[in-house]
Amino acid sequence: MSKKTEFYDKLRTTLNEETKFPTKYLFKFIVPTSEEGILQIENIFNDGGAVINKNVSKTGKFTSVSIHVVMKNADTIIDKYIQAEKVEGIISL
Repeated sequence: MSKKTEFYDKLRTTLNEETKFPTKYLFKFIVPTSEEGILQIENIFNDGGAVINKNVSKTGKFTSVSIHVVMKNADTIIDKYIQAEKVEGIISL
């Protein structure tokens, strides 16, 4: 079993044990500041009525992106993280 699979299995278990669904969930990412990367993240969450906040670092090299969105279950949360992994240089918090 890969480390990613183990991580997502543990996350799924934790979410199911500690969260009542549907729930408002906070996703936090850091990406290199580029219009393309930020747009990719926004597109991942575009369909769910997400509230997206962006904050550029002091140096301007990175942008933090916080997304508040209602999620139906643990699997939908994990699906969003997997989609976000495809954004170049992204760090999930």
